[in-house]
Amino acid sequence: MSLNGRSEGVVTAILGPTNTGKTHYAIERMLGRASGVIGLPLRLLAREVYDRIVSLRGPDAVSLITGEEKIAPPKARYHVCTVEAMPTSQNADFVAIDEIQLCADPDRGHVFTDRLLHMRGRYETLFLGADTMRPRIRNLVPEADFDSRERFSTLSWTGGRKISRLKPRTAVVAFSVDQVYAIAELIRRQRGGAAVVMGALSPRTRNAQVALYQEGDVDYMVATDAIGMGLNMDVDHIAFAGTAKFDGWRHRALEPNELAQIAGRAGRYTKDGTFGVTGEAGPLPPETVEAIENHRFKPIAKLMWRNTRLQFHSVEALLASLDVDPEEPDLIRARDAEDQVALRTLWEQDEVRDATTTGDAVRLLWDVCQIPDYRKLSPGEHASLLATIYRFLREERMCIPSDWLEGQIRRVDRMDGDIDALSKRLAFIRTWTYAAHRPGWVEDGERWRAETRAVEDRLSDALHERLTQRFVDRRTSVLMRRLKQKEHLLAEVSKDGEVTAEGQFLGRLDGFRFSIDESASGDELKTLRSASLAALQSEFARRADKFYLSPDTEIDVTDQGGLMWGTDAIGKLAKGDDPLTPKVTGFVDDMAEADVREKVERRLGHWITRKINTLFEPLIAMRDDEVITGLAKGVAFQLIENFGVMARGRIAQDVKSLSQDERALLRKHGVRFGQHFIFMPALLKPAPTRMRILLWSLSQDAEMVPDAPPAGHVTMPAEDGHPDWYYEKAGFRRCGERAVRIDMLERLADLLRPMDRRTGFEATPDMLSITGCTPAQFAEIMGGLGWQVEEGTRLKSERPTPPEEPGKAEAEKADAKPDEDGAADTSEMDKQPEFAEAREDTAPEAEEAPAGSAAMSEEPKPEEPAAEAAPDAAPAEQDVSEDSKPEENPSDDVKAEEAASDDTPSEPESETFYIFRQKPRGRPQHQRRDQGQGQGQGKRKDGAKQGDRGPRKKGKRGKDEGPKGPRKFQSGPKPPKDKPIDKDSPFAVLQQLKDS
Repeated sequence: MSLNGRSEGVVTAILGPTNTGKTHYAIERMLGRASGVIGLPLRLLAREVYDRIVSLRGPDAVSLITGEEKIAPPKARYHVCTVEAMPTSQNADFVAIDEIQLCADPDRGHVFTDRLLHMRGRYETLFLGADTMRPRIRNLVPEADFDSRERFSTLSWTGGRKISRLKPRTAVVAFSVDQVYAIAELIRRQRGGAAVVMGALSPRTRNAQVALYQEGDVDYMVATDAIGMGLNMDVDHIAFAGTAKFDGWRHRALEPNELAQIAGRAGRYTKDGTFGVTGEAGPLPPETVEAIENHRFKPIAKLMWRNTRLQFHSVEALLASLDVDPEEPDLIRARDAEDQVALRTLWEQDEVRDATTTGDAVRLLWDVCQIPDYRKLSPGEHASLLATIYRFLREERMCIPSDWLEGQIRRVDRMDGDIDALSKRLAFIRTWTYAAHRPGWVEDGERWRAETRAVEDRLSDALHERLTQRFVDRRTSVLMRRLKQKEHLLAEVSKDGEVTAEGQFLGRLDGFRFSIDESASGDELKTLRSASLAALQSEFARRADKFYLSPDTEIDVTDQGGLMWGTDAIGKLAKGDDPLTPKVTGFVDDMAEADVREKVERRLGHWITRKINTLFEPLIAMRDDEVITGLAKGVAFQLIENFGVMARGRIAQDVKSLSQDERALLRKHGVRFGQHFIFMPALLKPAPTRMRILLWSLSQDAEMVPDAPPAGHVTMPAEDGHPDWYYEKAGFRRCGERAVRIDMLERLADLLRPMDRRTGFEATPDMLSITGCTPAQFAEIMGGLGWQVEEGTRLKSERPTPPEEPGKAEAEKADAKPDEDGAADTSEMDKQPEFAEAREDTAPEAEEAPAGSAAMSEEPKPEEPAAEAAPDAAPAEQDVSEDSKPEENPSDDVKAEEAASDDTPSEPESETFYIFRQKPRGRPQHQRRDQGQGQGQGKRKDGAKQGDRGPRKKGKRGKDEGPKGPRKFQSGPKPPKDKPIDKDSPFAVLQQLKDS
């Protein structure tokens, strides 16, 4: 029935299901009057309606009155209140009470029933609620008219669904805080997050959480049944995670009309809605589903009532008046509410009983008992707080002391802690907010209202932040919203490769490969992939263009064949059809377009081709030289296949068959024919060697590429575990426990050729300098080369003077002519221009021995000619006894005389030396000489086995005796004849002391 044209003072009950526009209609009717009061069931809903009216009439025209909040402009004409806070003395033109069916609520129903029976507007009164109230309103308010409303949209049952399969714009309803948190956490992991709405939240926190949902930052909401009380949100589906709740006294199943009140939040205005169950909730009975869909429920049988005509002359009288039963058959006395329970508890305390002797004291005690138990700790804790407040109000100051109140507020004015801690502090501050709004309870009401409001706002913001941080994956929600809106996402890449879109971290971009944030999982991972695909396309294309135009100096290859662009790995080398032409595989993410990969691999292919052509330029030139033909072409081909380094024994017959002209053609390209190897000295440099090992490993399908030898070393310790080909491709030959670089090995072969291999010889300084070894290390190398090594000891003073190297002059003058085995090709190596160039370009040779062999590596200084002595000459100054030191001061003279008077002679120092002989070849063992020729077999004249290291027979002068008598050996060079010895040098002084 329409209300248009009705007379003043009418009472109308507008009844119907949710989404019928009842609240909207009441607001319009109130704003059409000069003044009005509207009572709402929740503080949250009251704040929502207040904000709406303020937007229409301005803040000066509207007041907001709740238990913990009061905004009362002096000229306010419209008052928005919670039902409990409605001013009963307000003589307004219009009065409206929303959700009037709460008259049947066990806890608060008596307050709604009181407003139904006694609150009236001068011209118009509206009762808004469910149709189940029709019989009770007809009996209790017979003058009321009824206006039935139909739902604007359809509400349909969809059955049960898993939480992970709930569609967007769904509100999941649970009936405990723990259940709300658990479901919100599950949705965050699977669907990006959810807003949390509970009646215990402050309006500021609730509005902030609802804004997350309404603005699309999240597509899901987890709430208590608080959303069933008129909160308007864009919800398409309601999913019940449970159908029972604790009502303060017991766990009970929700009635169909209660389920319908909550389910009706789905679908706003003409948009249809659905409802169902999820989680552990079982399916609803068919009759319940039918009742909710058709909005047909059993009428409410009884309304909760409590006597409002209270007696305050004594506490006993007050308690008795609260226990009065109603006279109307439609009413039933409500169970004891919190304030009534608190009054009984306080009255049992002697202190309270003694202080409450007058009617005013009883009325004050009743007002204190009506402070809601926001903290929900225990009835005893709440009663203790009320007793403290009552005592303050009964003392001389008759108010709560400011210093005590400030201490209580300071205790909760902290923003640290988790959600539970902040929620408890909010509940505490609500108590002091309530007290600050009671007239006369605090000394400076305006100050404390502002203070408590500020603390509540700070706690509300902190709680919203914690809720969002815990239950909302901001990154996923933002990206999902942008993807759903089909907006173009642009990626931002930092210097260290972090990728963000819309300010949200997606992952890392290394070169052209994208790694999604490792913390993402489930549906969040899917969202990140979708967002990354949309955001990185333009970045991949931009990087590919930049890389294609980058200089070659920005690209490099690792020892394992990885291709680097700066610090980013962008590809790798693989085995190709030709060893000198490896394949290139680009590291490009699958989400990049095909032309990006093609551009990256083409650029890498061009680079590696130029790199190989530069490093192996002599080899490439020899390959492309059409002048080389015949047998020389075959030798060149084998050398090219082996990257410019090859053992001579493998092609000895081909080399032997080469003519002088064919050899010249190959020498023209830098080929050297050594006794052990055929090689190109220019390719022994560190860079070609590193590349040669890599390319050969690829061609041999090696799992790991061995490390290249250290740059600048002519020898190095030999290690096991390397492939058979390693030392050759590294430009070395393994000689026992050490490996020698092949160019130094060939120079050593030149020095060994003129030596007396039969009678034996010691290492010369040139030999030690070439290899950069100590005598002991050189002995290891000679043993590895197949020489027989004999070790002996002698006094350093008996070290023989080195004779002129036999055949040295002839060898220096000999012309490089081939012999039968081709060894003569190395006699003039050092004088050839190509060898000189190779020596300059490769690692240090004879005069540049590596660290660790300083005795052989340093050139003698001009002022120290004695440094050119044998390798062991340097420690000789340690052999000088104290009595042979030069006189420097009187104390030294005394020491010298004491030393001279000592009859005990000092023990002479000895040294180890090595003799090298060539092992016998192809002769029967019984025909070998008894001495110096065997390999540890047979007997020597002295009865020992041949090859045994033992003391040699000494001659009269202590020299070693060979088969033909005493021989002299030396391992150091003779002093230069054309350079006089500096008499002032320390070595000359030492020699003078020895001679004396």
